[in-house]
Amino acid sequence: MLALTVKANTSLELTVTYAGNTNATIDDVAKRAHVSAMTVSRYLNDTGPVAAKTAQRIHAAIVDLNYIPHQGARALAARKTNTIGLILPEMNDIFFFQLIRGVQQAIAGQQIDLLLYSAATRGKPDVLNLPLGPHNTDGLLVFTDGLDETTLRRLHAKQFPIVMLYRTPPADLEIPTVLIENRQGAYDMVTHLVRCGHNRIAFLAGSADNEDAVWREAGYREALAAHELALISPLCASADFDEAAAANVVTHWLATGQEMDAIFAADDVSAHGAIRAVQAAGLGVPDDIAVVGFDDALLSQYIDPPLTTVRAPTEEAGRRAAAQLLRLIEGDSAELLTLLPTEIIIRQSCGWLSSNADTSQNHPTTKPD
Repeated sequence: MLALTVKANTSLELTVTYAGNTNATIDDVAKRAHVSAMTVSRYLNDTGPVAAKTAQRIHAAIVDLNYIPHQGARALAARKTNTIGLILPEMNDIFFFQLIRGVQQAIAGQQIDLLLYSAATRGKPDVLNLPLGPHNTDGLLVFTDGLDETTLRRLHAKQFPIVMLYRTPPADLEIPTVLIENRQGAYDMVTHLVRCGHNRIAFLAGSADNEDAVWREAGYREALAAHELALISPLCASADFDEAAAANVVTHWLATGQEMDAIFAADDVSAHGAIRAVQAAGLGVPDDIAVVGFDDALLSQYIDPPLTTVRAPTEEAGRRAAAQLLRLIEGDSAELLTLLPTEIIIRQSCGWLSSNADTSQNHPTTKPD
């Protein structure tokens, strides 16, 4: 678990505040469950034993009353904390620093603080252990699956401001979301590789439960079909957005004699792992196998060779999401869907620059860097 306060300038008090129209208290929960408030507190904070049947009654009362427990909340008379929260499932690479920087740019100069929460080791928080919410923020930015659907529904029912990042909300909930044009970006990258002369294009997929990964793989498959290239099943494998996993997959491909002339990784981290594995096998990038990625992470232009990749506007996504959240907090409407375009950035890892002096005939979404 990681809890980080950015520019926090107000004190914390052990007082509970509530969003929306609810006025449920811990005493209300205790009354509904036919127990004492102290028993409810033990159940919520796990500070003492609570019988199984008693715990079930307390949980049912919490659900019935739509009560969200808190352990440390700002109690402001105006019910404004001047703080927004960002919930992340993890922060394991530089991508997240780009995203956070975009959020900070959107709130700069507005006397608004940012609270970050990363639950990499504890799983996604739910309504019973919500680290950020109505008790300490005026609204939340939720990255991918940072909150489960039940908690999203509870917060939405309370009319608590939420904006999703890189995730489509449940169809029946009008929650604004900021997405990247993943499918088109992947389609364009495969098209670029075909124009470079490649026709056996392997794919390192992302996490199966990640929406970005699903759309990137869809774009890859659609582009193969459009260019009448066969989908070679053994050359489409999950690397889970992980450098070591990607290196292991590519090492296995090479060791088992899989033929490929290009590898398209669903993110730059996986692309780095692919390059490392190709080079460790005594092969060259791009001379023997081209490698390309997705995201255009800050360090991708500095690896050897510099990485051709799909540039996703990560900072812009953070800025746009934070701007939408501020509109909701002020009672204004927000765009339900913000879909940001991508573009291909050509560097040395695909082999294009070394074999084509004139890149002016590239796809419209492509540019050399």
